[in-house]
Amino acid sequence: MEFRLLGAVAVATESGELPLGPAKRRSLLAALLLRPNTAVPLDQLIDALWPEGPPARARTVAQGHVSRLRALLAQGGADVWGVRLVTRGDAYVLEMPESLLDAHRFEELVRLAHDQRRPDDAAALLREALALWRGPALVGVASGGPLRVAADGLEEDRISAVEQLARTYGEFGDHARAASLLHAEAVAHPMRESLAAALMRALFRSGRQSDAIDQYHRTRTQLAEELGVDPGSALREAYAEILAGGQDRPAAAAPEPEPAPTPEPEPAPAADGPDLLPRAPRGFVGRDRELAAITATARREHAVVVITGPAGVGKSAVALHWAHTARERYDGVLFADLHGFSDEGTGTGDACPETADVLREFLIALGTPPRDLPDTPGALAAAYRRRTENRRPLVVLDNARTAAQVRPLLPAGPGSAVLVTSRLRLDGLAVSELARTVDIGVLDGPASATLLAAATGAGAEDRLAAEPAAAARLADLCAGLPLALRVVAARINARPQWPLAPLAEELADEQRRLALLDVDDTGVAAALRLTLLALPADARLLFHHLGDLPGPDLDRYAAAALTATTPADAATALDRLAAAHLVTERTPGRYGMHDLVRLYARGPARDHLRLPAPAPGSGTAEPPGEPLVRLLDHYVRTTLRAAAVAEPDDRPCCAPPPDARTDRGGPPLPDRASALAWFAGQRENLTAAAGAAFAAGLDDRAWRLVVLQWPSIVGYVRDDWMPLLETGLTAAVRLDDPDAEARVRALCGWVLTEEGRLDEALEHLERAPALAARAGDPSSEATALINLAVALDRAGAAGPEPLAHLARAAELARAAGDVLTELLALEHRARRLLALDDHPAVLDCTERGLTLPGAGGEGLAPLRQTLLRISRGAALLALDRAEEARACLRRAHEDAVRHGFDEGVRGAKAQLTRVDSQTATGR
Repeated sequence: MEFRLLGAVAVATESGELPLGPAKRRSLLAALLLRPNTAVPLDQLIDALWPEGPPARARTVAQGHVSRLRALLAQGGADVWGVRLVTRGDAYVLEMPESLLDAHRFEELVRLAHDQRRPDDAAALLREALALWRGPALVGVASGGPLRVAADGLEEDRISAVEQLARTYGEFGDHARAASLLHAEAVAHPMRESLAAALMRALFRSGRQSDAIDQYHRTRTQLAEELGVDPGSALREAYAEILAGGQDRPAAAAPEPEPAPTPEPEPAPAADGPDLLPRAPRGFVGRDRELAAITATARREHAVVVITGPAGVGKSAVALHWAHTARERYDGVLFADLHGFSDEGTGTGDACPETADVLREFLIALGTPPRDLPDTPGALAAAYRRRTENRRPLVVLDNARTAAQVRPLLPAGPGSAVLVTSRLRLDGLAVSELARTVDIGVLDGPASATLLAAATGAGAEDRLAAEPAAAARLADLCAGLPLALRVVAARINARPQWPLAPLAEELADEQRRLALLDVDDTGVAAALRLTLLALPADARLLFHHLGDLPGPDLDRYAAAALTATTPADAATALDRLAAAHLVTERTPGRYGMHDLVRLYARGPARDHLRLPAPAPGSGTAEPPGEPLVRLLDHYVRTTLRAAAVAEPDDRPCCAPPPDARTDRGGPPLPDRASALAWFAGQRENLTAAAGAAFAAGLDDRAWRLVVLQWPSIVGYVRDDWMPLLETGLTAAVRLDDPDAEARVRALCGWVLTEEGRLDEALEHLERAPALAARAGDPSSEATALINLAVALDRAGAAGPEPLAHLARAAELARAAGDVLTELLALEHRARRLLALDDHPAVLDCTERGLTLPGAGGEGLAPLRQTLLRISRGAALLALDRAEEARACLRRAHEDAVRHGFDEGVRGAKAQLTRVDSQTATGR
């Protein structure tokens, strides 16, 4: 699968390009591809789709394009390539290996070309980069706005690459080729002075002086005629250089062939420098970005680079690979494994025996006779500083656990560099030594496949090629973790006669995966165990409970519920787990786990962890499943509170379960915007929690976690809510709770109505009112009747049935004192009467709604009254009471503007336009 921006926006698969459809959908895909693996808010996507201004139903249309794009990607086999279009609150993320994107590959090739020492190598990379272009960028998308700006930026990058390639041709004397390359671009971009200047020099140096001068005058004339400006300094300098005869001008003939390059010798340290570096890692792949970051940091004086990441991610391999490639820059290489995360490691600080032993080894390597070594750790450290103050050593400290282990081993010379690898962040080194951190993450899909092939060796190439699907699945199940990939490679090599498919099936079993990813004392579980045992008890306890986490991430409040602690204590434990790379802070305050770490938390960790014993007097350990119940109840309480903040004048649709566990606090939700943002950000967690509750037989929690999301469901009604609602409905039916079933069916009916699936909607809505009546809840019955009336209306039902349902709903809500639901019933009834041209009845209906007590203030009530005023104004106009209509509609418009109610503003404006038009024609 390949995603293309450099030309027509497209998705290429083995079976051809995906049928993306209209320009709006291509624009949506382009906006997501320009920021891969990043949450793009829906409002920004709308700006990209409609740069001229969004239509009334822009959000619904955009969400529809998202759903269709998600389906298209699934049809194209996106899952196999690690591509997912997921919802992140009020935003969408196109999760993907960036190597599948042509714009990313172009950027990487240009960057690699910049780092090449030999011009011919750089030219080859630049030609490969420019070959990715198939025309102007972002063809087939919206013609203005953010996407136009992005297309211009990509074109600017392309031209820069062309100029770089031309300079590279010039470096090995092929000026004619440089001129040919630049001429086409100068014609397409006649106002770009840097292109014209480069073309002039290339023409001149290839013996075409008159053409070079002609190019200058042509460009100067165009600048004057079209922009009214004189040539800039770059163009003037090139012209002056040509008039003066230039420098290093070659003959007009073709350049002489370049002599064959002499092979570069293998890099080696200076003859008098120590070399304690282990051999380079075998099968090393990828990591270009991380290696570039190390290189950039190592140029600083007294450079200290902390290479950090989770267990098994390949930190040591990155450090050793870089050290081997950079060793000739230094006058010696020192290496030590500090055993910070091994069974024998203690990492107790400056005076620990391990540090003293390392100092002795380093001093001997630097030329100190063993008999002259000091006895104490402090004296050893002082001698080491003296030995290195006039040297430029590269020091590699592998597997460090604390900053205190590292500090005595830092050399004194300003030209030195230190690489430290650790599973912890070692923030103390950033504070005291100005260390820079380079995070090592998991490999993407293509890099994982490459490492698996490299680790299996040449003998297994045919087996991998013969079963590409099984090989890809094996790489995918390792979730990008190099240690896991190497273990799988070892198992493939140990079974030379076995096909790969059975091993992939074994690895797919979550119960056995971690066992298969361990070989002897090496593997994923072993590495994670050593990481955990280095942490304090509170962090180990939280990690133990993370196995019960149903969603993709959690915050400190959810962590507090899992562990029955305070949010402050939970935050501390989360920070410790994050420092050890057992969890990752994906967004501020929200932490998630790598897939294999999650499996470890659910299985082997429960046997490996040394957890604190229950407190005296607390009895035995809590029963299984209790942490999950606490978490579910935390989510129920928080959704209740968020719904109350989002819709303050609406009644709660349920209460917490009677046996709800202790409330340990939740996030601050000061206003409606924060509540809706919480719903959006927690959607995946709430969906997973509802599914976990259902799977555990906790149906009283499951249906609540579904219906309590109603503010988010109503706001984003076309965003694929039915799978969640079906879970809630099954739980309610299994519970035999008519109140729960009525509420879920009413919500199902509303969503299906908005999706246009009216037959399915009516199946739910025709049953919901009777269920609510059986439960004895008139407000719930009224809501169900309103939804039923709307569905019947959309289905084109004739006769009085929809109006009767709305009248009954208004009566029920009035009897229950439910002002908001009565307003909703009256609003829909007024619209229905208006469509039937029963204008006097519209006036009676709206008068009731506009005089309801307690309908003022904030929330939904004033918005619904605004819609009632718009219907009333339309009825007054139809009855030739134009001035009354104008006054009513002006009030509606003012109220809508004051509350920021866009639908009301548009509706009032439209009716006021009708009033003005009718008045002008004298009707």
